[in-house]
Amino acid sequence: MKRASGVILPLFSLPSPYGVGTMGQAARDFVDFLADAGQSWWQVLPVGPTSYGDSPYQSPSAFAGNPNFVDLDLLVADGLLLQDEIDAPNWGDDPTRVDYGALYKNRLDVLRLACDRGWQRDAGSVRDFVQENDDWLDDYALFMAIKRRFGMAPWYQWPDEEIRLHRPDAIRRYERELDDDVRLFVYVQYLFFRQWADLRAYARGRGVGIFGDMPIYVALDSADVWAHPENYQLDERNNPAQVAGVPPDYFSSDGQLWGNPLYDYKTMEKSGFAWWKRRVQAAGRLYDMVRIDHFRGFARYWSVPAGATTAKDGHWVDGPGMKLVGTLKSSNPEVELVAEDLGTPTPEVMELLLASGLPGMKVLQFAFDGRRDNEHLPHGIPVNCLCYTGTHDNAPLGAWFEEESPQCLDLARRYVGLNSEEGPVWGMVRQGMSSVAVLFFAQMQDYLELGPSSRVNTPGTMDGNWRWRLRADQLTRDLSQRMASITRLYGRD
Repeated sequence: MKRASGVILPLFSLPSPYGVGTMGQAARDFVDFLADAGQSWWQVLPVGPTSYGDSPYQSPSAFAGNPNFVDLDLLVADGLLLQDEIDAPNWGDDPTRVDYGALYKNRLDVLRLACDRGWQRDAGSVRDFVQENDDWLDDYALFMAIKRRFGMAPWYQWPDEEIRLHRPDAIRRYERELDDDVRLFVYVQYLFFRQWADLRAYARGRGVGIFGDMPIYVALDSADVWAHPENYQLDERNNPAQVAGVPPDYFSSDGQLWGNPLYDYKTMEKSGFAWWKRRVQAAGRLYDMVRIDHFRGFARYWSVPAGATTAKDGHWVDGPGMKLVGTLKSSNPEVELVAEDLGTPTPEVMELLLASGLPGMKVLQFAFDGRRDNEHLPHGIPVNCLCYTGTHDNAPLGAWFEEESPQCLDLARRYVGLNSEEGPVWGMVRQGMSSVAVLFFAQMQDYLELGPSSRVNTPGTMDGNWRWRLRADQLTRDLSQRMASITRLYGRD
């Protein structure tokens, strides 16, 4: 892995006249900006479909792409849509915030027009796409079609028990009855992956790799759990007995109750972890580098009784460890993996990270709590790690300097040598750039010196997350030159 740096910017945060960032021209413009700024990596959040709560970490599929990210202008250029058809809906009134309600109301109807025009025209290419993705696409398309039939209710509340329990006769019946919607969801995935492949090729051509995120867990209301309940810790009615979360930590005094079903690792091991192999292989088709979210869950995971109101009631359970991690590395050697190992360091996690050889993560915002042995302090971090000013779960630095304790900020000022001429935000960027970590990342909001309103996510909260969007006029030539200068100075270009 070459010494380099990159920028965190979710795809949904790109500018667009249609309510949300997409894989169109604005994405290419951002790639150009990164290349001009000397950046080698664009880190995005998971690009799968979202559901209730809008979190990219709670998707109805571990394999599908988000229909909202299909660029409408590209579909007009391809003859699949008319300009007035994409201009007519109200995509939201604030170009700096994603309006998920407007997207939910309008996006799929517009994409159906494209499907109606393109299904026969692209029949051969779609057929090839279906064959290449037959291990997940049919289940996902039918799952979404059935959800629409039942008013988008989660599968475990579907009134037809036969289809809820994925019985073969019911599967065949609903495939016939819902053929139009199944076809729509298949075609939208075809469009997504075609546009993604073009964007990724463009980024590679500019020397920019796409760094993606693979959530460790899948959502309970997902095609993955509905179609393959044997992979999860469920009861005889396919209801979870225990769910995922994390114990109290620096993000939340109650911990985080995620609610995802836990894996049945013993059953998965009998198949040689086949589902996990397919999942990493699929991530490798999307990204040039993959972050395994919540890597520590492979060492030990937090198991919370279903129905608990907070994650405090959970307990630790040993995970699959190197049996799974080693399998993922050996079965997908071409996929560059990174371990998101944040949280209180424990011997089990440290041992697994060392055994895996994967780079972990260090975050400057966590470094200045006064502990002399703090593992995030720059003078102690290893070369084989990714150094961050903060992740998407952290406040942008502009907000951090407003919200953090005086004691923490005083230590940061003295340690980093912050000064008014450079500015505190760029001083923290300098500290990360100058570290020995092989890769350094900052949020785009940090380079723009933005404040609290630009925060992407506040862990443990449901409202207002995953909405912040960039304005096109914020990506200036002066900014790219300043970024390129500090990148060259510390040998990351």
